[in-house]
Order: sequence, then C-alpha cells, then structure tokens
Amino acid sequence: MIGIVNYGAGNIFSLTAALKRQGIAYGMINVPADFDKFSKIIIPGVGHAGSAMAKLQASGLVEHIKALTKPVLGICVGMQLLTDFSEEGNAKLVGIIPLKTLHFEDRIKDKVPHMGWNTIDFENNCPLFKDIPNNSYFYFVHSYFIEYDAHYTVANCQYGLSFSAAIAKHNFWGVQFHPEKSGKAGEQLLLNFSKI
Repeated sequence: MIGIVNYGAGNIFSLTAALKRQGIAYGMINVPADFDKFSKIIIPGVGHAGSAMAKLQASGLVEHIKALTKPVLGICVGMQLLTDFSEEGNAKLVGIIPLKTLHFEDRIKDKVPHMGWNTIDFENNCPLFKDIPNNSYFYFVHSYFIEYDAHYTVANCQYGLSFSAAIAKHNFWGVQFHPEKSGKAGEQLLLNFSKI
C-alpha cells in the first residue's frame, strides 16, 4: 500500500484519483508513526519549494523521510524537496539527492513557466519507466528545474536546456512532471512505482 505524505503542500485529490483508477491502495501519512503502515511512500507537492519545505519541517516528518529505506517517489515540488537547495526562496531542502533546483528565468529564451506536454528521454534503465515508450509525453507545470546530472538523472527533458525530468538515488525517485495528469503513460508510471 502507498502512503501519501500529507503536509499541506500537495495536490492530493488528482493523485488519489489516478491511484484509484489503477486500483492502487493508498492512505495518508500525517504523523511519523504512519510511515510504518505503508510499503511505499509518495511525497506530492505544488507551489513554492521554500514554503513547501517550511510546511514539511513543521510537520516533523523530515528526519523520518531521510531515514526511509522503502521506495519513495517525489512528484513535482515533492521531487525538488529531495534535492539540496532551491533558488525558490533560497531554501535548504531535504538533501537526499545532491543537486540544486534552479530558476528557468535568465537561463532560457523560452516562455516561463514551462507548462504543458513535453517528451522525456529515459536514461539508466529506471524501473519507473517499464512498459512506457521512450519519448512519451508527460505533463509539466514548473518555473524551477533540477539541474541535469548524468549520475542521478534517469530521464531528461529539453526546454531551452536539458534538465532532469526524473532523478533517482537508491530507494528515492523523483519526477518533475505530474504523472497523475499525464494520461496513460503517467498512470503506468504510478503502477510501476506500486510494484517496485
């Protein structure tokens, strides 16, 4: 069963609707003891990374997330929280994956935010993308991106520059796009995560 970290900074309704469509059982993590109830964890997130980190710290869950050995998936801002630092609010984040979250502005000539459907290119044979064709379309809405790094990037996206569409380290994965809003490919990714 998947536990969703409920810290007040995620669009949980669309995520739970997608999990229901795939027949994936889930519940909410509100306090540290709830982590023990679930075999896999999702950290959702929308909005401002600095504010999301403040809410996560206030929840008292940060140290418990860092100690997890079961599979964890961060989505959008939930992915960014796994990195060391975000330019959004100049915030120190959870620091599981040693990368930075940067602003598109002044780095690209394209429109900011990056919003809509875009293809991604898989790398490093990541289990999240099993049975999903390479260069599938996923839905993005973000003004900040995680720097590309060949070691941690498991999918890249091109939008004015190459950035990490998905990252991984040990039992932690993150996706910048919204799988719950990405149709068949996104729901396959959630199903793949439920089976890791």
